Formats: sequence, structure tokens, C-alpha cells
Amino acid sequence: MSIETAKINRAEHKIVMLGRENAEVRGVTDVISFDEQSVVLDTVCGSLAVEGASLHIHVLNIEQGIVAMDGRIDSVSYFETDKSEKSTKSGILSKIFR
Repeated sequence: MSIETAKINRAEHKIVMLGRENAEVRGVTDVISFDEQSVVLDTVCGSLAVEGASLHIHVLNIEQGIVAMDGRIDSVSYFETDKSEKSTKSGILSKIFR
């Protein structure tokens, strides 16, 4: 990926929240995991964890890089992952639940 492409991709990353009940994330490259308490996404700006309760993904379009969810959102946080850790289940979970 060229530097110009990386800059364009980072510009396309956006999080829009309506209150604490709805969120739309753009610039998503992969969904790492999801359940009712957390949604973990890879984005063009790093890994993103959304935590809360009764979380439900109602739009999932990786081709366009869009994920939309609803439920009670308690936190949204970025974290860095080493690409080699993605292949191990404990790598990502250990970073989230430190």
C-alpha cells in the first residue's frame, strides 16, 4: 500500500454515534469478533473495540467497509495489534481484557 493510499484510507475512517444506542463505523477491514457485550473490528486506523450490552450488528458490509450496530454502548477504544498475534485466539483477547 502506498503512502498516498494509506492517507486516503485513513481519511475514510469515521465513527458516527447517535446517543449511546447506535453507532456506524466506516473504514472497517475485518470483523475480529462480536457478541452481545463487545464488537472487535479491524479498521484502517487500527483495531477498535466497542463494549456495552445487547449489542446487535444490523449492517455488515466489509466490501464497503461499513458496520452499523445498536444496543447500549459503554466504551469505544482503539488498540494496536501485532499482525502475527491475529492468528492466535489469545493474542487479541489478552489485549482487550488486560
